[in-house]
Amino acid sequence: MRDFFRILQQDIDNNPYFNKTESAYRFPNALLEFFGADESDKVRGPRRDVLFLNEANNIPWETARGLDVRTRWFTFADWNPVCEFWAHENWIGKPENAYIHSTYQDAEKVVPKEIINTILATGANDPNWANVYIYGRIGKVEGLVYPYFGQVDILPDGDSFYGLDFGFSGDPSALVKCIVRADHLYCQELLYERGLTNQDLAIKMVELGIRKGYDEIYADPSEPKSIEEIYRLGFNIKPAPKGEVEFGHQKVSQFKLLWTKDSVNGIKEQRNFRYIVDKSGRLTEKTTHLYSHAMDARRYAVIGGVRPKKEPVWFVDVE
Repeated sequence: MRDFFRILQQDIDNNPYFNKTESAYRFPNALLEFFGADESDKVRGPRRDVLFLNEANNIPWETARGLDVRTRWFTFADWNPVCEFWAHENWIGKPENAYIHSTYQDAEKVVPKEIINTILATGANDPNWANVYIYGRIGKVEGLVYPYFGQVDILPDGDSFYGLDFGFSGDPSALVKCIVRADHLYCQELLYERGLTNQDLAIKMVELGIRKGYDEIYADPSEPKSIEEIYRLGFNIKPAPKGEVEFGHQKVSQFKLLWTKDSVNGIKEQRNFRYIVDKSGRLTEKTTHLYSHAMDARRYAVIGGVRPKKEPVWFVDVE
């Protein structure tokens, strides 16, 4: 609102066109309303011709979708790309939508010089901040569990093992294939799908080329019934060793992590899988559930399928 009145070079107070109670400004032939996305009467209220969502990444998807369907002509949304969010999945790349990538350089004539200097100086000391606020690229979320990874076209040759995280209606089932080469962990997302029964999973695994009675699959140890059902269908599936989840994160992090480029959901999860912050702003050991499925499948595979390195045995000849 302050930006709006500054551009108009008008005062908010005692303005004949502005209704402070309703936060509405009336033009001769139009009405402009300001409201927060948490105001349910506005979100579910009457239609509008044009909608502008400011800092859209801070607005829940269901709220944004509800507002968009009540908009007659078109919707604008802006955001700083601190991480991927619902726009990347639901809007960007769709033929009916347009995407504009802009940075401070597109607004140099209106952004004060001292602000630009601050942007550049801050970015010089913080590469992630520069990535987001100088170049407009997707940044890395603070508190990421696995902040660094690379991408490859295909998995290398080597002994493979698998991790499986069960899901059904709310969460997807995730199946990940893993190969270790020296200190590199290569992974490929084979399955990421909701609504699959254990019988469906078994059929999918056969279609994916997983060999019954041979290929090792490590699954969520809290699902013994599902593991037993798939085992009885002929697969070499077993519960991943139980233990502290954080220990599992540390074991995965001992490797240089790589995903195949077709592992779309695995890549998305790793970019957003983070530790939850408590009320005081401190990171806890709890992690975000939304981006945990391929992450858990990979962790099960690693804690079950990566054998500890054997220590060399030294023989000393004593006279």
